[in-house]
Amino acid sequence: MTSFDLAERHLNLESPDPVDWVSPKPQEAASPRRRRRATDVSLILAALVLVIVLLWAAAPVLFTAYDPIKGLPGQQLKPPSTAHLLGTDALGRDLFARLVHGAVHSLSGALAAVSIGLAVGTALGVLAGSIGGRADAAIMRLVDVLLSIPALLLSLSIIILLGFGTVNAAIAVGVTSVASFARIVRSEVVTVRRSEYVEAAFGSGGTFLSVLWRHVLPNSLTSVIAFAALQVGSAILQLSTLGFLGYGAPPPTPEWGLLIAEGRNYIATAWWLTTAPGIVVVLVVLSVNRISQAIGRIER
Repeated sequence: MTSFDLAERHLNLESPDPVDWVSPKPQEAASPRRRRRATDVSLILAALVLVIVLLWAAAPVLFTAYDPIKGLPGQQLKPPSTAHLLGTDALGRDLFARLVHGAVHSLSGALAAVSIGLAVGTALGVLAGSIGGRADAAIMRLVDVLLSIPALLLSLSIIILLGFGTVNAAIAVGVTSVASFARIVRSEVVTVRRSEYVEAAFGSGGTFLSVLWRHVLPNSLTSVIAFAALQVGSAILQLSTLGFLGYGAPPPTPEWGLLIAEGRNYIATAWWLTTAPGIVVVLVVLSVNRISQAIGRIER
């Protein structure tokens, strides 16, 4: 055996096992991809739930032919079946029809509440962040007072002053979110106000209102949009809570919280009266929260 053969044999013995040079395991490499796929699936399911609920609110007659107010004789407390997908209540009213027709009340109330909080909170936050000084201190002390009061207690106090009803409940829920919007907008305005392009806009002769409208306000609302989407789910949950307590829409309005309250007396014999509306509220709130998380990532 030549010296060349001995050297080659020595190198082959010293060389590592070919298995050690294999790329990372497919499971480890695919784990981020699996997480991304699971995220995409959850986002698609959340969007699908919201689309269905929005269609319920826009065109309920496309999903059910039953009247949500009038009951059917002899159909009281019927369990879920092919004739009644989610059963009937104590008055013989189809529960699925009441859920479908109640979507417009819950969604419109939530959107109105978020709109009130967004408009008033943005105005207060912009004034506090742009003016500064004593005005900033006074507005933020008011915000601190609102944040120190529990949201449910504040909304109940407002409803007692205004009266019961869907509109008043939406106003009450909207007032509870004003402080959160004002604090977020104020922090964004303070950050944008100190940027170089805002200073350049003032240096080029821009007035306070023009710079505020063209530069400060548009660049301060990026994170507020995601928070507003998140508040929609919170508003639906608060309105359902008020309806459950009897401070929301009056009977026989098919509001989701009121449906749960009406079915609690029959929870031992007719479980579907509380289970079905509760599942719908949970699914809608979780879907809205998932969409808001996706919007927040896009904004970043």
